[in-house]
Formats: sequence, C-alpha cells, structure tokens
Amino acid sequence: MSLTDAGEAYAAACRDILERVEEAERAASAEYRAPRGELTVTGSTTFGRRYLTPIALDFLGAYPDIVLNLRLSDRVLDLHQEHVDVGVRLGPLPDSALVARRVGEIRRVIVASPEYLARRGTPQAPSDLARHDCLEYLGSRSYFWDTFEEGIAEALRPRLRIDAAEPLVDAAMAGAGIGSFFSFHVAAAVRTGQLVPVLRGFEPLPLPAHLVYLGGGPLPLKVRAFLDFTAPRLKAALEADLV
Repeated sequence: MSLTDAGEAYAAACRDILERVEEAERAASAEYRAPRGELTVTGSTTFGRRYLTPIALDFLGAYPDIVLNLRLSDRVLDLHQEHVDVGVRLGPLPDSALVARRVGEIRRVIVASPEYLARRGTPQAPSDLARHDCLEYLGSRSYFWDTFEEGIAEALRPRLRIDAAEPLVDAAMAGAGIGSFFSFHVAAAVRTGQLVPVLRGFEPLPLPAHLVYLGGGPLPLKVRAFLDFTAPRLKAALEADLV
C-alpha cells in the first residue's frame, strides 16, 4: 500500500505543522537547539547539479539533524502547492507572497568553439547570426535569442534543438554551431578555451538570482539555517562563473 498524491501532500503539511509547533515551544521555553527536520529545496536541473548539490552536502555535514529533499527540475515548482521550503529563481520575480533574498546575478552569453569560428567566421553583430548555424534550447527560445534585437530570433537558422542545456553545450564544443547559454552552463568550457564568447557588446543585461521562500509567518529555524548557510556560498560561486 502507498499514499495517494493527496495523502502525500496531507502528510507533508502535517509534518510541517508539527515541526512549527515544536519550534515555537522551544522558542517559548528558550530552548533553541540545532535545526532539525525535513527541508525541501528546489532549483533547475543544471543549476542544482552545479551549485545546490555541493552546497547541500556541506550543509548536511554542518547540520546532522536535517533531512534534505533536493528537487531538481526545469519545471518551476509552486512552493505552497508542492510543500517546498526554499527555491532558486533566476530572472525577474513576479509579484507574489514569496520572500526573496538576492544571491547574485547570471549572464546570458553567446559562444562557439574555436574550430567553428575558424571555419565559419566570427559574427560581428546580431544580424550576422542569420548566416550561421545556431543551437537552440527547446522550450526557452524567448529566454535566449529573443533578448537581442527585434527580429533576430525569427531570422535564425537553428540546426539543432535540444531540451537540455548540457548536451547542447557538448554540441557547441563539438563545433555544431553557435549557442546562447547562461554563463554557468559554459563557464568551465570558456576557461579551458573549448568555447569562445562572441558578440560581447550585444549581450542582454544580467539577470538576478534569488533564494525564495514563503512569507506570512515565523521563519522555521531549519529554513533560516539553510538560507544563512547557502546565500554567501552561492553568491561566491555565481561570481566565479561570470564569464
């Protein structure tokens, strides 16, 4: 036997209520012990693998009474509906009941391999992209190419479309074309010379990165501990990957 989806949601809500009651009792009695209980954190797949997972491992070492559920998905999870404690949001934040803590910024960069540029030439303006083989991140076209001059995205010739960033980066390194990525997708390849940024003077403005959580009540100790632990580490890591 197993719980239905509704049962799982009910059980998660009950656990959260009990943990809040226990924390309130400890606070009232001045007995503030180490953070404990289940903590659920979400972020996109690639971002989570690069940043959240290493930080989470260090966090678990520092707080042995925490059980961490790390939900990595390119689908944006609703923190309230899916009982998530903390989420990472990239880009402007819509008006909501979420409380946000800014942890840095990310850039969108256009890159290609040295071999491709030697073979096809280096674009000097966004309009030049119409004469190049382009790589497209399926499902996020407007987030990358449409941020350039009006009409550029419609003039592109995508030769390869993939719905995940990492294999698209591999294709760019293999010389398949020019791709548009978040800086953290390609930072390592740019540092080693496997990819070269182009059109640097035409890049869109950087996007903010935030840790978000639900407001409207006392902040659970486990959430406060995670935010305080993660924010400075994530900020430093994002700054290091601003290529």
